[in-house]
Amino acid sequence: MKSKVHDERGDVPGWVLITLMTAGLVVLMWSIAAPALRTVFEQALNKVSTF
Repeated sequence: MKSKVHDERGDVPGWVLITLMTAGLVVLMWSIAAPALRTVFEQALNKVSTF
């Protein structure tokens, strides 16, 4: 008979892997998108400041 605590523990290594892969994807997407986002933000500020 399995203990209830063991049944609710889940797949910890799997969740750790999913978390690390998600963090890696966020860093990768941010490094690609950051220059474009910076340009859009600067253009928006320039339009507002000249208004």
